[in-house]
Amino acid sequence: MKNKFIALAALAIGFASCEPEFEKEVTADYSAGEADFSSYVAVGNSLTAGFMDNTVSRVGQTYSYPNLLAQQFALVGGGAFTQPSFAEDVNNLGGFAGQPGSTRLVIDATQLNADGTRGAVEPIAGASTITLTPQAKAYNNMGVPGAKSFHLGIQGYGALNPYFARHATTPTATVLGDAMSKAPTFFTNWIGSNDVLAYATSGGVGVDQNAAGNTNPTTYGFNDITNANTFNSVYSTIVNTLTSNGAKGVVCTIPSVTSIPFFTTVKYNPIPDAALSANPNIALITSLHQFLALATNGRISPLNVADGLPNAVIINDETLSDLGTQITAFANGSGNPILIANASTLGNLYGRARSATSSDLIVLRASSIIGQVNTSAPAPFNVNGVTLPLSDQFVLIPSELTAISNATAAYNNSIISIADAKNAAAGKTVVAVADMNAILAKLVSGLKIETGSIYTANYFGGSATEGQVLFSLDGVHPNARGYAVIANEIIKVINTKFKANLPLQNPTYFPGINILPTN
Repeated sequence: MKNKFIALAALAIGFASCEPEFEKEVTADYSAGEADFSSYVAVGNSLTAGFMDNTVSRVGQTYSYPNLLAQQFALVGGGAFTQPSFAEDVNNLGGFAGQPGSTRLVIDATQLNADGTRGAVEPIAGASTITLTPQAKAYNNMGVPGAKSFHLGIQGYGALNPYFARHATTPTATVLGDAMSKAPTFFTNWIGSNDVLAYATSGGVGVDQNAAGNTNPTTYGFNDITNANTFNSVYSTIVNTLTSNGAKGVVCTIPSVTSIPFFTTVKYNPIPDAALSANPNIALITSLHQFLALATNGRISPLNVADGLPNAVIINDETLSDLGTQITAFANGSGNPILIANASTLGNLYGRARSATSSDLIVLRASSIIGQVNTSAPAPFNVNGVTLPLSDQFVLIPSELTAISNATAAYNNSIISIADAKNAAAGKTVVAVADMNAILAKLVSGLKIETGSIYTANYFGGSATEGQVLFSLDGVHPNARGYAVIANEIIKVINTKFKANLPLQNPTYFPGINILPTN
């Protein structure tokens, strides 16, 4: 799949395949404070595993925020830190063997986009060498891509998740059980994003189990939103387990989707009028929109052509009343032979369609199909987003965004309240909270860090801002520089809550996006 790269950035700052050099001299000032880092264990999902550019790769994994934390912990007595082995990934491609197109994403500068710019986001060429051969070993980094909160306690979860299958100690092992086998003295826990993110990235193709009142996770589909009561119960169990032997740790809140480029890069009106004007069927398309504006009572707007204004995409909105019968009747009474001949098609196609608004979020993967001909539909009703409404998987409508927002808020309230209760019972800080939701929200307007650098959540707006990008090419996960910023936020919490004195990483030492002159 190719996602349009809006404006080709210059060569990435940093070193895409080598370790940065760290200026970390041990000094008497460094201290673990009230924390014990002799056995640090990280629990979480892909954000913990070092997932970036749509995969886990050998080099990418070295930039996981737990690994970056462990480097700093080592300065104050931290023990060895291990991660699942990806040594077999000799070419640093990521993915899994036998799965074409699963390798890490890169920007291929040789690719010409529809708007004339160069640079397309696509899987790097080559076949993955990563197999599912069991390693049967517990690691300090127990981040499992794809894991939801309730997955951490499922016996035999490896049968459902190939990443855990690669290193589960036994076929019946649980993620949390393997984590506890490392006897943690300190932990980080960033789990829960997938409990709502899977629903969001699918465009809302799933069930909001909060609205359904369903607290039984064994009945959930992967794209469902986890019930908030279920999340609270599971999260409490996770924290109680991690602290059961006296360990302290940091838990992280869940970011809002509105701070992630996957949902904010493609605007609701991405179609330039110049592109429409160049379409050989523009007269027919224009008249179709004019008809639909009338037949749908203005739900679908007429096109802006040759006036310099961008055009909103047409989307399907399942919450709307079905105007199919009305549209068909309008077509039959139009006197237009083309509309009459396609009256039933028009009713079926546009019955719940409308023009997108700024209240909708278009997912990043839609960038590769908007304006393209869809061979599964007849002309002229086959131009994605122009004459063929975008399906649910490409759009988050307001009702879906409300469900996501409510669930995220409920999860974060649980995370904070569970930590507070644990600390209150102990009479001291046992579980500190790193508010990643608040930190990542600052990226929308610009996050200024200690070095004076300012980072944003933009998805590669050109060479002028390339160095400020903290997200990888999948638009969801950080790049190496982003993971360094995340590690620093956790370090700041540790220094404050556990009276430690740990040095920060320098994000500018880390690579950003990955651009190839050829693929």
